[in-house]
Amino acid sequence: MAENIIEVNDGSFEEQVLKSATPVLIDFWAPWCGPCRALTPTLEALAEDYKGRVKIVKMNVDENANVPATVGVRSIPFIALYKKGEMIDSLVGAVPKSKLSNMIEKALS
Repeated sequence: MAENIIEVNDGSFEEQVLKSATPVLIDFWAPWCGPCRALTPTLEALAEDYKGRVKIVKMNVDENANVPATVGVRSIPFIALYKKGEMIDSLVGAVPKSKLSNMIEKALS
C-alpha cells in the first residue's frame, strides 16, 4: 500500500476518520475483490493529488465487521467521503478517478 494511504480498522476508525481535521475518503474493500484491487492505483494517485488536504484511507471488510455494518456497506468497493465526522457522499464500484475527484472537490469547496 502507498505510504500516503492509511489502513484503518474498527478500532481506529473514529480517530482516523470521524475526528479528522480534513475530509476523509475511505475505501471499504477486500483482498479477493477484483474491482477493489483495480481501484488501488486510482486511490494512490488521489492521495498524491490531495496530499495534506484530504486523507485517503482503506478498510478491509473481511477483517472489520462493525464499521462497515454501521455505515451500511452492502457491496464493495464502497467509497465514502467524510467531512467533520459525517458521511457526506458515497459511491459503489470501481469508478473513474474523475468521479472521485469531483466528489472530493465538492467537499473542499
